[in-house]
Parts: sequence; structure tokens; C-alpha cells
Amino acid sequence: MKPINEGCRIEGKSFQIIGGLLRKKGIHLSGPQKAVITRVIHTSVDLGYARDLVFSPGAIEAGLRAIKQGKNIVVDSSMVKAGINKNIAARFKNKIICRIHDKDVIKKSGELNLTRAIVAMRKSQRETEGGIIAIGNAPTALFELCDLIKDAKSKPALVVGIPVGFVGAAESKRILRSLKIPYITNKSRKGGSTVAAAIVNALLILARDGR
Repeated sequence: MKPINEGCRIEGKSFQIIGGLLRKKGIHLSGPQKAVITRVIHTSVDLGYARDLVFSPGAIEAGLRAIKQGKNIVVDSSMVKAGINKNIAARFKNKIICRIHDKDVIKKSGELNLTRAIVAMRKSQRETEGGIIAIGNAPTALFELCDLIKDAKSKPALVVGIPVGFVGAAESKRILRSLKIPYITNKSRKGGSTVAAAIVNALLILARDGR
């Protein structure tokens, strides 16, 4: 078989393969959720996300509104920031914010004996107003964000909460799912920065394509 060299054709072929594999498992996706789940599977090569991802009612719509309104996208790690499509974000004037390497965050983290993820989330709370928060790396960031939301100190339009790990990842997602806010998360320990970026990119592409 002749290899496919064009990037868009490779992606299209990959999406076709994913759809076929899911149908064999009796999973039939549709609508905007299909776009998000398929892109996550494409990024992770993990079909399990078709059953693992959880969407609160109206989550995708809330994310699309935030993007089209030019709201901020706050992330917990430089890897999530690096993976987000800057061209589409720039089209909507979405600023991508990551505070994890800010000098004052590093300093305060040492002074308070807290993770940088916690301090960065506290510093970003005003910038999250009406925007999207994407957490793919640090469960402590999601725990802190949930506390900020409970205390009405952070009011995002959508939380993409998909940190990875054996300590706190599943538990932090369980707390997120108990909150009455729009969210996209998953039930297991798996996740990661690339998955968080894939979810945001799926939303950006949907917004670009007029969904």
C-alpha cells in the first residue's frame, strides 16, 4: 500500500479507522461529542476514551461560546499550552495562559510549601472568568480549582479536567463531576496534557467550522 504523505489525509484516514474500530465494539458516536472523543482517541491511540470521557449537559456549547467570545484559555502546564492550536485561538482572540513558570508562583510555592500548580491556579483565578480551564497534568490544580469554584472565586465557562496519575487524579475528577458547572472530564486515572490539549483543539475546530 502506498503511504499517505499529506497531513490532512493522514488525519482523515486515522479518523476513519477510529470510527470503524469503535463500530466493531458497538460504539456509535454522533454530534459534537464525536468530534471531541475521536480527536482524543487520535491523540492517545486509546479507544477506551469512548466510554471513559464524561460531558456535563451543555459542556461543549459552553466551551464554544467562550471561544467565540474571545475568552481566555487557562492551562495548568506548558505542555498543554504547547499542544493547543495557536492559529485558531488567535482567530478568536483567545489568550492561552499558563502561570506555572512565573517567578512569583515559584517563589510563593516554596514559601507556602504548596505545589506550583496550586499557586498558579490561585494566581489565574481572575483570568478564568467566563473562559476555559484545561488541566491535564496536575491533580492538585484540579483540587484547587474545585475549591475556588465552590467559594465563587473562580467562574469559568468550562472546565476540561483530565489530569493523569495514581495520586489524586481520579479523586479530583470525582469532585469536579459533583459540581454544577460545565465540564469535560473522565472517570479513570488516565489523562494527560496531550489529551487536555486535544479536547481544547476539538472545541477550537468546531468553533472555526461554525458549530
